[in-house]
Amino acid sequence: MATNKDNPIAEIFGFPTENMSQKAMYYRENRLCPFHNRYPNCTKDKADDPLGVCSVNHGTDKVITCPSRFREDWMILKNAADFVWPKGTKWTALPEIKLNDASGQSAGNIDYVIAQYDDNGCIVDFASLEVQGVYISGNLRKPFQEYINSPSADFHWKGRNYPHPDYLSSSRKRLIPQMLYKGGIFKAWSKKQCVAIQKSFFDTLPVLPQTTRKKADIAWFLYDLSYDTIDKQCHLVHVDTIYTEFQPALQKVIFTNPGNVADFISVLQGKLDEKLTNSPETHSVFELI
Repeated sequence: MATNKDNPIAEIFGFPTENMSQKAMYYRENRLCPFHNRYPNCTKDKADDPLGVCSVNHGTDKVITCPSRFREDWMILKNAADFVWPKGTKWTALPEIKLNDASGQSAGNIDYVIAQYDDNGCIVDFASLEVQGVYISGNLRKPFQEYINSPSADFHWKGRNYPHPDYLSSSRKRLIPQMLYKGGIFKAWSKKQCVAIQKSFFDTLPVLPQTTRKKADIAWFLYDLSYDTIDKQCHLVHVDTIYTEFQPALQKVIFTNPGNVADFISVLQGKLDEKLTNSPETHSVFELI
């Protein structure tokens, strides 16, 4: 088995790269998604040539890159509903619901709205569930294509531009803006919010001030991938839930602790000194007349 250092890919079309079972090969050959994608086939990146990488290796972690990977056994929906309503509540999940602001402008789509309904099928209450994978820096297509061309239980790849998780972009460009904009609307409506995220991703965020489950506006459901040596597959597991209020949590995320201003001035001074030392000889306009 290739070490994580040699192999950037953890799962392809739902199965670890070292899994050479007939079922794994069937999914790879037919480019199928076992995690309830909207279509039977994987559609990540390109529908006609999908980048079927579910998760990547990073150190000892298997980092989920595809949101569909969180859909295993629909655990994310059940956990969200259990947070919002008592056991026995009738509920369902509605995917990709468009959300507009007061001016009618789109605030984006909500990954899932979980809706409580009564015996007549009328909606009684609802909450949001956002699912966030991790962006990747580097080239993931090349090792993926190399593996697909020649599958091996001992796959190694040491090409250039080695892919790795980009946690900072994942939070600043995706997670935080949607929590602020879409989450702000749900907060104004006094509706609960849920986030499904991998623990390794959550651990890169600032430490959020926690509250009780009863007082929480947001429940952060932390998941991970656990490798089963018997079926040679990774399985989604719920490892923790963090409860926060909306404003304290988001303020903690969007405002960073400032460094020492003297250090920044020192950097500026160094740049200025370099510029003045290396500047070509200049003349004023009046000297040239």
